[in-house]
Amino acid sequence: MPDEHERRRADGTVQGTWHFLSRQCGLPSYVVRCLEDGRSFSASMVEETGRIILGRSGGYLRRVNGREAFADRTSALVIRPGDELRVAHPLGCGDTYTVVELAPGDVNRFTSDERWLSGPAWDGVVDDRVDLAHRGLEAASRRGMDAFEAAERTLRLVDAVLAAARHVAPDDLDRAAGRRPATEAAHRKLVYRAREVLVEEGFTLGLTEVAAKVNCSPHHLSRVFNRVTGQSLTAHRHRLRLQAVLDAIADGEQDLRTIAAVYGFADQAHLTRVVRGRLGRSPSAIRALLSGGGAESSTDVQRRS
Repeated sequence: MPDEHERRRADGTVQGTWHFLSRQCGLPSYVVRCLEDGRSFSASMVEETGRIILGRSGGYLRRVNGREAFADRTSALVIRPGDELRVAHPLGCGDTYTVVELAPGDVNRFTSDERWLSGPAWDGVVDDRVDLAHRGLEAASRRGMDAFEAAERTLRLVDAVLAAARHVAPDDLDRAAGRRPATEAAHRKLVYRAREVLVEEGFTLGLTEVAAKVNCSPHHLSRVFNRVTGQSLTAHRHRLRLQAVLDAIADGEQDLRTIAAVYGFADQAHLTRVVRGRLGRSPSAIRALLSGGGAESSTDVQRRS
């Protein structure tokens, strides 16, 4: 089984826990549960290797090369050697994320694409199929899998995330829009505050209430969120809700009616339709995948065009 360890502060308290998914395939991957707590940003950390960071639960602020964003369970970050990273935890501790490390030499060996090392860091989102592949990799690693399978599944996940990073260039979109940098910064801050509210409040607030929490009109919030992220606020909320459902399934909740009621679906049939439509699998098939009884196909990690 993969190993686990803790990182402790100078006073002996636990700073975070690391669960290694795989080291045998040449791309170290691990799940981190962060136990830091505080609104202040950490000291600057200059990255020595490339990393892909995929949100798993919770939410936190991160500042990459001076650019601030809110990261939740839909978030992905591709960070390069030399990039500067700082983090803060305004919602408290307990957020989790998966990391895959990529040293410069790994790009040639594993991805045949060096462009991601020469460009700016990418902070964006990945689609639901990539998220399911991410979850499936973690579940398979925890129950045990051989090095060949670990390598293949990790590489497919890396390739899918790098493809998403190459497809979207937020800085280019900002310049093309012709807006002032101060306006763009204010819009990005509005977006991360809205994402923060959704993480804090779950699925109990309507659009008007979310807008009130971030001190703007629903129309302005909807328009800005769509322009900055490339998706509607509703779509983002749906993704958070779907991932919460996957968490419940992975945690062993058997009653789909209960899951549907907790996460705001009309009924069990509605939940099943949404899950099948977004992921191409029924809830029972996903339960089998996350418990070790289902196989992942090569198409599970491909982005929809």
